Amino acid sequence: MKTTIFMIKDEVESFPFAFKVAIHSIPGVLKFLQKDSLHKNGDHIAGYHKAIPEFDGIKSVIQFQNPNFRKSSFDSMYYHYYCSHLFFKFVVSVDVQLLNTFEIMHQGDPIEALVRFLKARDGNVPKAYKMLVDCLDWRIQNKIDDILSKPIVPADFYRGVRDSQLIGMSGYTKEGRPVFAVGVGLSTYDKASIHYYVQSHIQINEYRDRIIAPAAMKKFERHISTCIKVLDMTGLKLSQLSQLKLLTVISSIDDLNYPEKTDSYYIVNAPYIFSACWKVVKPLLQERTRKKVQVLSGCGREELLKIMDYDSLPHFCKSEGSGSGSSKHSRTRTSDDNCFSLDHGFHQELYNYINHQAEAMESRAMVSQKSFHVAFPEPDPDDEMIAQTIESEFQKLSGQNEVADKLDDLTVNEDKERK
Repeated sequence: MKTTIFMIKDEVESFPFAFKVAIHSIPGVLKFLQKDSLHKNGDHIAGYHKAIPEFDGIKSVIQFQNPNFRKSSFDSMYYHYYCSHLFFKFVVSVDVQLLNTFEIMHQGDPIEALVRFLKARDGNVPKAYKMLVDCLDWRIQNKIDDILSKPIVPADFYRGVRDSQLIGMSGYTKEGRPVFAVGVGLSTYDKASIHYYVQSHIQINEYRDRIIAPAAMKKFERHISTCIKVLDMTGLKLSQLSQLKLLTVISSIDDLNYPEKTDSYYIVNAPYIFSACWKVVKPLLQERTRKKVQVLSGCGREELLKIMDYDSLPHFCKSEGSGSGSSKHSRTRTSDDNCFSLDHGFHQELYNYINHQAEAMESRAMVSQKSFHVAFPEPDPDDEMIAQTIESEFQKLSGQNEVADKLDDLTVNEDKERK
């Protein structure tokens, strides 16, 4: 079979380079398609397929390799042919520095990385290309490739960052995806400047992609490049409106530079204030994003146990009333159980890895208590609109609370006068 494929490759030497790239990537393409991980995505793809007749050559090669290959799966192939075109445009347009940081970013799977950017721009090749190059420029300008060798010091100061930015990894789903827990309601972000929190967030992203995901692939023997997030809303209150700028910055960094890295968002322990905001925010989200968000009842334990084992549940999901705010956001829990704690296994591994990388690069001596400044991207228009909507809704709810408080005071005073 390999001989036949090589003969076909030789016969298409006159075809465009993009087609040759597609031929060379057939094993990876088949791997994706056999998992049904991609689907036809709108008129962009269908139109592009019609415009490029060489696509039929790829189909014939695949059919020759696998006669039982389902015809419907060719819709998914469009994305990968898009990738070949995008890759061609990329390699002939950028310099070596961009290609080097792209290699670190894709971790040995360039097709998967290109697919993510294409999905994020609804299959529009020029927009996906611009998004990818902007991301790589951001990585170079901010030295993101080196961020895992830039520890936040001293240790006590970093502990303060961890205690006020509640995020951690609790385990894996049954399919092998990392489970990240986020204490949205009780993260105070009041122990350091915004730059430290952004640095910490990016470090967790990079550690997830460079260390956690490759290790998970070996452990579960399947392709893994995404995660799921469980968001605990315990303690969410109106005063957290002041954190909106920081959260918008972090959200923009993720949307523009780590697209399609989260498969699902599970919302648990949601108070009324979240429900009120969700009603107005939900219609503003793209359909692709809306489908990823699930608001679960209570702590979500029963639903989450369908996709992960008990040991992988975040600590705030293991029993009703066990939100991340219980006992001062679970400080009384053991460090093995509370994945937000710096003493938890995940954070200890991350902390030790960053320090070892710093020592290996002989930069430890140069590290002082200063943040690793990352340029904040211009907010995505959709993110900005959502932030403004949340702010407006918070202000409405705040106004309602003030009226309710005044009515309560009025009632109390009237009672006193009657007495």
